[in-house]
Amino acid sequence: MRDRVWAGIDVGKEHHWVVAVDTDGRTVLSRRVFNDESAIASVVGEVVNLADEVSWTVDLTTAYAALLLCVLWQAGHAVHYLTGRSVHQASAMYRGEGKTDARDAKVIADQSRMRPDLPQLRPGEDLIAELRMLTGHRADLVADRTRTINRLRQQLGAVCPALERTAEITQHRGWAILLARYQRPKAIRRAGVDRLTRMLADAGVRNAAAIAQSAVAAAKSQTVRLPGEDVAAELVSELAKGVIDLDARIKLADTAIEERFRRHRLAEVITSLPGMGFRLGAEFLAAVGDPSQIESADHLAAWAGLAPVPKDSGKRTGRLQTPMRYNRALRRVFYMSALTSVRCHPESRIYYDRKRSEGKRPIQAVVCLARRRTNVLFALMRDNRTWTSQAPVTTAAA
Repeated sequence: MRDRVWAGIDVGKEHHWVVAVDTDGRTVLSRRVFNDESAIASVVGEVVNLADEVSWTVDLTTAYAALLLCVLWQAGHAVHYLTGRSVHQASAMYRGEGKTDARDAKVIADQSRMRPDLPQLRPGEDLIAELRMLTGHRADLVADRTRTINRLRQQLGAVCPALERTAEITQHRGWAILLARYQRPKAIRRAGVDRLTRMLADAGVRNAAAIAQSAVAAAKSQTVRLPGEDVAAELVSELAKGVIDLDARIKLADTAIEERFRRHRLAEVITSLPGMGFRLGAEFLAAVGDPSQIESADHLAAWAGLAPVPKDSGKRTGRLQTPMRYNRALRRVFYMSALTSVRCHPESRIYYDRKRSEGKRPIQAVVCLARRRTNVLFALMRDNRTWTSQAPVTTAAA
């Protein structure tokens, strides 16, 4: 029996490919395994029988790898992670140009043999897993809403271009409610401002009178009937109802996200930071998983892509650039929270204005503020305290 082998797993939707290599990099096992608990447990047992010590590495941590990771963790194995980008770049150093699951698994196994610095995956809390699912689901709903509104505006232009220009569907839900019932200029003129106002007010729409007046004014500017108006009006009604339904589903998702986020021990700490609400707080936890794994503020900043990296060559030194590899979701959390704090927090606004006066562009100034906020958030989580505008009082050692 060998002393140690390294097992690389190319994760797939329906099946995975497992390759194990020894200390010399020779393949000692290459097997395709279906994404089934019994099949995974069987091949894990085969790999374990090859050596006294086995090191496991995967290239995905998404839902496709959930069952695989649970089986490995339940068996007491440590699992490391090699990004798909790293696998792709490392493949260029190996002989041949083919692309197969077996080749990728061999690259993963061989890289894990040569790289002891690969991060180790740890079982996550059910609460974090639920937040990841819910935040991802909400992002999909928001994207669907944007697509539906774009299609709605396109079809509305085939009925009444003036109404399409006037309708602020993304800002006021009242427009979707109005268009779900009235689409044609003639029907809107016939309904009149009073009837439209009552209909919108009964639906609980704010500024019902203003929306009704704008709709009637736009309808009065067009008296001709456009080709295909009947079909376009039906599509507008259908799409408007779709927007209303998506708004309701997004609201339900927000309720579920907030309820679970508030159960986390650091929820109050995270949301105490100006500009950080429960949505961004939930996205932060979904991105980092266990906040206790964050080693320092610099580690958090590098993870979010807010720490510049050197780009030196020859005599040209001291040059910095934005990193290429970082967590996009985590960067979004810090960027959006910093952007919000500029509007609602005076101290953040002062810092932003100072960076702008130094010649930085708006995006650069927000990034600088986001980098500063990583230090604050890390300190708050480390000390388990909420943010205050006053510096914490420290007691001198006797």
